[in-house]
Amino acid sequence: MDIAVNLVENYLRLNGYLTLSEFEVQQRNKRGAWETVTDIDIVAIRFPGPLFAGDAHRDDDCRFLLIEDDGLLLEDGRIDVIIGEVKQGEAVFNPGLKSHAALHTILQRFQSLYESALGDVIHDLQIGGVSHADASGGGSIRTRLVAFGRSPGLDANTISLSHMIETVYGYMRRNGEMLQGAQFKEPAPALLHLLMKTGFDVSKLPEPEF
Repeated sequence: MDIAVNLVENYLRLNGYLTLSEFEVQQRNKRGAWETVTDIDIVAIRFPGPLFAGDAHRDDDCRFLLIEDDGLLLEDGRIDVIIGEVKQGEAVFNPGLKSHAALHTILQRFQSLYESALGDVIHDLQIGGVSHADASGGGSIRTRLVAFGRSPGLDANTISLSHMIETVYGYMRRNGEMLQGAQFKEPAPALLHLLMKTGFDVSKLPEPEF
């Protein structure tokens, strides 16, 4: 797995998302042969409400909240679905990500969550990158395209890699005692955990001039 995808997936998991990563979308072309439309780097879904990394059940003071990162712009009471493009360079979308085939292939996995027709959700994503729809059984659901990569700022459709590194590293430093016995086997969090344990400081440097 690309280490940037690994970083994004673990960042989202620490923020309470369930994730899928790195799979291809296939479509039959005009010649009748199957071909790859695009690769989907990351898909994530988060249900509303507080989520805990550790829970002792008998003592509220022993519970540890997962990251609640303002950069994700979570909305109270709303399900959040992310379809993400991950770049080690500039945070941009591949054209194929907005194709009907790609979006429908992904969203049909969560179709039971939507009260609205998937076609309406897909149309909103293609036009503006964000859809707000009614959720099945009540409530609402936000679906959005997010580019993860090098970016000077954060918004609903863009999250920088540097922000995620600082956020995950900060979580590890704040919860060092809880994570002391944790085993980080995936490359991105394992490297950040090693840096934390060996006393390195992680902070954003100025953008290089090329």
